[in-house]
Amino acid sequence: MTRFSRILSTAACALCLIAIVPAASAQQGSDAHILADAQKQLSGKKFSGVQVQVQDGVVHLTGQVDNYADKADAEKRIDKMHEATSIRNDIDVAGAGSVSDSDLYQKLSKQLAYDREGYYSYPFNSLTLQVHDGVVTVGGVVMEPVDKDSALGLIKNTKGVRNVIDKIQVAPLSPEDNRIRAAEYRAIYGYPQFNKYAINPAKPIRIVVVNGHVILTGVVDNKGDRELAGMRANQVPGVFSVQNDLQVAGQTEH
Repeated sequence: MTRFSRILSTAACALCLIAIVPAASAQQGSDAHILADAQKQLSGKKFSGVQVQVQDGVVHLTGQVDNYADKADAEKRIDKMHEATSIRNDIDVAGAGSVSDSDLYQKLSKQLAYDREGYYSYPFNSLTLQVHDGVVTVGGVVMEPVDKDSALGLIKNTKGVRNVIDKIQVAPLSPEDNRIRAAEYRAIYGYPQFNKYAINPAKPIRIVVVNGHVILTGVVDNKGDRELAGMRANQVPGVFSVQNDLQVAGQTEH
């Protein structure tokens, strides 16, 4: 190798070092910046038990919070920063698993039955619920986004909930569906035999309307009430179909 070649080789290596070292320093600086911002986002009292680590742009959350809502909120706050490449949320929820699945199911079912009571959309929301190892899966159809947010907020703030899987659908906006909802409500709750269901908000006949299709859910006292509700629902003009999923008290199938 000539002297000139050796000089070029040495210069090239020096340039490589110059290129590599600033890149590593830049990443470290970026991680430090993300860490500072993340700690600022989680400076509230409810996050006092949360620890944050950042490596290569990945934010790792550990520690403990009082309920699942706080765990979800911590991740949401970090995600809004738009700086992290990804988020690993390993925050523990205090009391998760301390309530049996059956007890948690009963508690949530009762709370959801009264959720949004007094609002216009109340009888037009129908939710399903499953609980396994503290993980709550909630589904069904609600009339408005606020109904979904209310149900999820209730579940996330309940002690014993480890995680929440959201499968709730919000019915599409439709003036025709709104007309059908009002007509179905009058057809069912305007009938004297069904006054007893209107008195107890925890046991209403739920009327789901999506694109002109009607689904009846809930629990009625007897088979006659179930059949009569389905018949009256079918009498509303403009309805494409009626699916009668009403259950009879004391029976698992109809």
